[in-house]
Amino acid sequence: MKRFFTSLPFRLLAALAVGILLGRLFGEGAMKVVVSLQYVFGQLITFCVPLIVIGFIAPSITRMGSNASRMLLIAVTIAYLSSICAAFMSTAAGYALIPHLSIVTDVEGLRELPDIVFQLNIPQIMPVMSALAFSLLLGLAAVWTKSQVTCTLLEEFQNIVLKIVERVVIPLLPFYICATFCNLSYEGMITHQLPAFLQVIGIVMLGHYIWLAVLYLIAGAYSGRSPWEVLRHYGPAYLTAVGTMSSAATLSVALDSARKSKVLRRDMVDFGVPLFANIHLCGSVLTEVFFCMTISKMLYGQLPSVGTMILFCLLLGVFAIGAPGVPGGTVMASLGLIIGVLGFDDAGTALMLAIFALQDSFGTACNVTGDGALTLFLTGYAEKHKITEL
Repeated sequence: MKRFFTSLPFRLLAALAVGILLGRLFGEGAMKVVVSLQYVFGQLITFCVPLIVIGFIAPSITRMGSNASRMLLIAVTIAYLSSICAAFMSTAAGYALIPHLSIVTDVEGLRELPDIVFQLNIPQIMPVMSALAFSLLLGLAAVWTKSQVTCTLLEEFQNIVLKIVERVVIPLLPFYICATFCNLSYEGMITHQLPAFLQVIGIVMLGHYIWLAVLYLIAGAYSGRSPWEVLRHYGPAYLTAVGTMSSAATLSVALDSARKSKVLRRDMVDFGVPLFANIHLCGSVLTEVFFCMTISKMLYGQLPSVGTMILFCLLLGVFAIGAPGVPGGTVMASLGLIIGVLGFDDAGTALMLAIFALQDSFGTACNVTGDGALTLFLTGYAEKHKITEL
């Protein structure tokens, strides 16, 4: 029992509950401190993300040697297929369910958060997508040139990053989650906006679980290994994603969860989990599609045509691969599609951003948990094609 109360899942749940309670009790003076602390915590965690990406992906590529290019292609392909298939499933559900829903929207009346008392800006050494591109190119180039010195340096850098994760990022996460939910509770978003879209969010969350079940069943059948042995370790990662609303900020916990599985190869975990955290956003894509269809019906009186939705889903899968794994990254990256393909005006895009923010944490949790299934698929592929574990 003592071990349970000191575990990461319990600390994350406790941080979430405490944050909601404090947000209801605190006045403006106390919230200035909370807002400032959340900003600082977020800056520090965000700063570490590119380091984590480089520290795990590049060394993983060098360990795969001549198989690196092939594994990267497989990983990107299954991430894209997962996203667009989730989008098509959401589209079908939208046509079947949205015409029968009665949704009343009310996104006004939120309290404004006080201004930050002090700002400690900690810029990233590079954007997350730049770190991802750098890791891929560096790892592949090191393999192509057979640079042993670079490979050794990358291994040492990975060990350094691991210590940063264990001693800085993970201990900081409960405080960051507490501050985040304190802010949401103070604004009134949790109590004021959520009931208006409870039906839609409930449908979307059910869609998340259905798609996760599909992913894990397919990955288990392909790999010949138990998908439950992967999924059962993902509780801390799921809860962290709910609190941070960021695949990137959850990366350290996701790595720790995947490494506990007995059926995942360690090299596939170190390669796949950081990569999928940035390119596999199935939950966010599923959510965005359903919400876009809901808003189209709500504001413009009709659902988009089937052809329009097919085009939107196919392009959204591409944008999801390039979207940053940060809160709202998917919808922000695809605003051009929402306006250009679906024809949303300013009111539609503003409402889309507001609704998406309400469930962003659960979409992110679906993304992160789904990464485990894709990593299981990579493990099966490596075993079937006799790729030696290094």
